[in-house]
Amino acid sequence: MKQGRLRRSRRLSVVMLLMGACTLALAQSDVREESIEAQREQAGLQEKIDAADEATREALRELRAAEREADRLKAYNAELAPLVERQAKTIAQREQALSTLSETRETLPVLLRDMVERLRQWVQADLPFLQEERLARVEDLENMLVNAELSASDKLDRLLAAWRTELDYGREMDAWRGQLVGAENREVDYLRLGRVGWYYVTPDGSEGGVWKSRRNQWQPLNDDQLAEVHKGLRIAREQRAPELLALPTSIDVTGAGSQGKEAS
Repeated sequence: MKQGRLRRSRRLSVVMLLMGACTLALAQSDVREESIEAQREQAGLQEKIDAADEATREALRELRAAEREADRLKAYNAELAPLVERQAKTIAQREQALSTLSETRETLPVLLRDMVERLRQWVQADLPFLQEERLARVEDLENMLVNAELSASDKLDRLLAAWRTELDYGREMDAWRGQLVGAENREVDYLRLGRVGWYYVTPDGSEGGVWKSRRNQWQPLNDDQLAEVHKGLRIAREQRAPELLALPTSIDVTGAGSQGKEAS
């Protein structure tokens, strides 16, 4: 009987040991799961922290870029400020011009006709070189003024072009062959030095003259002057380098009480 109790006691101890081992195993399993869960939570938290750091860095980059753009725009606006001011003044001037546009439109036809008439008077009072051609240009302008198909701006452009042509005559050196003014069927070589001197020589070079505005006629040239005219013809035709010409002028040039004797 005593041995039976001993065996039961041993079996009970074994059972308790087994129960303890199971309890310990369960506790260790719970600890491992809690540790794994804690690691997972830690990893998730770290991901959130990393994402927040990246968002913060991105926000800082955007802020710096916005500051640079603001500085650039500030400098650009400062550069444009004078231009905007000038444009504002231009607009104000144009508005002022538009306010008087109706008056300008009313006076423009009168102004155009006056300019054509003044051009005719100038041609008639000038040296009579190419006079038929120049007067024909004036006639064309007069016909243009009554052309209803042309706008006022077109008429003004053509009239100003004609005036520029006349003004250019005063700055040009020209040579051409044509009929002698004041004589029929007599062809000569002409030399013109702006509006200062107008000359001719016959094709054989034996005779020539200078136009005198005061007398409104040709004045004969001597041999030396004829040689100078021939020299001038070659210069005008780009056959000789430019140089000073010793020639009498067509208009009276007062200087020290004497008439000018040189043209260039």
